[in-house]
Amino acid sequence: MANHGTPHFQNDAGYDVIAIGVTEFMCVGANPPYDHPHVYLDMGDEGEKVCSYCSTLYRLDKTLKTYETRPAGCLYRDPQAA
Repeated sequence: MANHGTPHFQNDAGYDVIAIGVTEFMCVGANPPYDHPHVYLDMGDEGEKVCSYCSTLYRLDKTLKTYETRPAGCLYRDPQAA
């Protein structure tokens, strides 16, 4: 389980597209110290959204659960959260 009510996603590997299972989420860029401001993004009815900071394209995949990503491993977990 993630440490946030709103899922946070990161893109350390520099993927062009990350599929996620939610339409409202936060993008953090890469993991700290290479992150950008944690920004709230909402796909609305479009089914995809580009982060204005890191240019990652997030695309809705309704077969994924809230905290799943494709490629795997793009869920951000705050190491300081308990």
